[in-house]
Amino acid sequence: MTANISPEVYHIPALLKETIQGLDIKPDGIYVDVTFGGGGHSRAIIDELSASGHLYGFDQDYDACQNAIDDPRFTFVYSNFKFLRNFLHYYNVDGVDGILADLGVSFHHFDDPERGFSFRWEGPLDMRMNRKAPRSAAWYVNNWSEEQLADALYLYGELKNARRFATAIVKVRNASPIETVESLLAAINPLINPKKEKKELAQVFQALRIVVNGEIDALGSFLTQALNALKPGGRLVVITYHSLEDRLVKNFMRAGNLEGKVEQDFYGKKLSPLKLLTSKPVTASEEEVERNPRARSAKLRIAEKIE
Repeated sequence: MTANISPEVYHIPALLKETIQGLDIKPDGIYVDVTFGGGGHSRAIIDELSASGHLYGFDQDYDACQNAIDDPRFTFVYSNFKFLRNFLHYYNVDGVDGILADLGVSFHHFDDPERGFSFRWEGPLDMRMNRKAPRSAAWYVNNWSEEQLADALYLYGELKNARRFATAIVKVRNASPIETVESLLAAINPLINPKKEKKELAQVFQALRIVVNGEIDALGSFLTQALNALKPGGRLVVITYHSLEDRLVKNFMRAGNLEGKVEQDFYGKKLSPLKLLTSKPVTASEEEVERNPRARSAKLRIAEKIE
């Protein structure tokens, strides 16, 4: 476990006011923040609750445990949100009034060289949100085939020249294993467009992070479970940071399934179990972006379970 880190340093919550408004919090309601992190959103939710309300905060990173809120209205759950259903059952929760997911990576992860999430620091090529997970980014970089690497970089990093990047990685690792951030950068830097350096490096690291943490599959599993967990009239609020997540969330909120296929009855009436409350995603104001540049790519979507 790392040394104590203040919640403010750990992570600054994006779109905080808009998130709380979107949840439409009932003072005596039951809520879930499945991405607890520094607890910024959670503290704001608790401020809206009465003594009979309750919040469950999920996080798979042990470092987040130190931010747990000392309040009888709060329960910290040390787990990935893909196990939402299991833990709600464990705590005898039959239904909840609102669920929040902020899918952004915490400042703490990007700014800790030992975690390997950022190309800005030297350190191990790790990227595991849950440090007990068996495979780090280095494992995939050194063991996946060239085709697997290319597919991941293309699908999850949306790199147009993913094949060339994969070829370069394999060539370097054949001479010496790629175990650190700097050794990965040495392998791919010759292919980076100087005019798009930060963007392309971010795409590579995003792709590897998604693979290491199984983020897309976990998100799909979470969304399906969240729909079942919500009470009629309950709110689902999700903040995404890249197009893959946003597309999946938008389709799910529109149709109630991961494929985004809206079912209709005999008369052509839509049968989605959710009502999308945001025709366009809510984004950060210029003032917020100036205060928190990482909120620039945040997109907030809100849906309500139909009664």
